[in-house]
Amino acid sequence: MSAAPAAGTRGRRANPRHRAREFVLQGIYQSLVGGQGEFEIKNQAAGVVGFDKADGQLYQALLHRTLTDMAELQEVLTPHIDRPWPEISPIERGILLLGACEFKHFPETPYRVVLNEAIELAKSFGGTDGHKFVNGVLDKLAAGLRPDEAKR
Repeated sequence: MSAAPAAGTRGRRANPRHRAREFVLQGIYQSLVGGQGEFEIKNQAAGVVGFDKADGQLYQALLHRTLTDMAELQEVLTPHIDRPWPEISPIERGILLLGACEFKHFPETPYRVVLNEAIELAKSFGGTDGHKFVNGVLDKLAAGLRPDEAKR
């Protein structure tokens, strides 16, 4: 089983938006595994070295929307996964929920960016072939949520 992601682990290479997604993934993980709420998650993240390098607005928006809409996002993803949710690692669940949230609620973020960011998170924090699973699921989801972009 994968450990909780250590946000900000990509160092100087990570841009502020990618760092924000790393911290959001950590927050989703804390919610899924530890049952922590948004307030607790945000307070803890604010004290982590490197948090100030993340895009704070993106972090706030993505974390809030993903945690608030978790059940709805899981429902939208379910037809595209080949196993029950409990069999998916919490890291990959978190990445799928985050990607679904961006596809559904953040149309200003291009389809390819959402997909590439999810794949990078899965490569960094997920299981050995987790990025392939994440890619397949989110690619199918995008075809339904963003058909015009997904065709290109």
